[in-house]
Amino acid sequence: MPRRTPLIIGHRGASGYRPEHSESAYRLAFAMGVDAVEPDVVATRDGVLVVRHENEISGTTDVADHPEFAGRRTTRVVDGGRQTGWFTEDFTWEELATLRTRERLPDIRPSSASFDGSEPILRLVDLLGLVREASLEHGPEIGVVLEIKHATHFAAAGLDLVPLVARDLVATGWADGGPPLVVESFEPTALSRLREAGVRATYVYLLEAEGKPADLIARDGDAAVGYAASATPEGLAALVGVVDGVSVDKRMILADRGALVRDAHEQGLLVYTWTCRPENAFLDRRYRGAGGRAAFGDYAGEWEELRASGVDGVFVDHPDLGVDVFRPIT
Repeated sequence: MPRRTPLIIGHRGASGYRPEHSESAYRLAFAMGVDAVEPDVVATRDGVLVVRHENEISGTTDVADHPEFAGRRTTRVVDGGRQTGWFTEDFTWEELATLRTRERLPDIRPSSASFDGSEPILRLVDLLGLVREASLEHGPEIGVVLEIKHATHFAAAGLDLVPLVARDLVATGWADGGPPLVVESFEPTALSRLREAGVRATYVYLLEAEGKPADLIARDGDAAVGYAASATPEGLAALVGVVDGVSVDKRMILADRGALVRDAHEQGLLVYTWTCRPENAFLDRRYRGAGGRAAFGDYAGEWEELRASGVDGVFVDHPDLGVDVFRPIT
């Protein structure tokens, strides 16, 4: 995705202003000048890829208000974590299409929550169509940074996400290196398999500050290489030729004053960072201000530090603020 640096990526659309992954969140992100948008994809029982942050949807939809689905509430272990709620793999697409989106952080973003209940869930193919339309309307061409979520969990449920993602990308003309496409995942084998399937994209490995990928745990057990090890100079060197870049929690960059970015760049790897949010609740302690968790702190100060580190891409919930800070007028 050879565009301006850093790439400004609308995180689940303009999710600071509208419920995440809703059509209005994406349309607003396009209008605010993003270079790309980031959809997370999970699957339905009948193999339809839908755009949701997680497969557990009680926090981002009105599923709890549907008495016909009360019996679907269950407890499940996803990537080692126990969760109770409603899961996309227990619904058909026809059933999910009856739900409406909700703001995930209503206490912090009450304005966004005022749009609760007004929009349906999107399929991946719907979102890809919206991006194509927006590129024609707004120009230049807008990219997609597609995150594959919980691939090992879905595979165990009989829903292999990799061929489903390949299917939708091929069907919509996004797999041949035409439209700008990045594919990312916390599970590196999902990236390798999609690349082997012939999908032409930039492949980015998501790294947490700690823990291990679910796919490597399933394959290698205690010998699985953890995220922290992959973020070291030696670990980054081992990723060369496997992925094109890494995407890391912004706290990792702020803590080491950009050393990770420099180490990755020395290996020819891209570095993205997540998530840039202006509210005090999400800012580094040095940049928090008065007014409580929902108030905006000195987000510009924090983001300027990230920009100075040389990152190649930033995920932002408020694209207009991201454009102002990361793409200053000179």
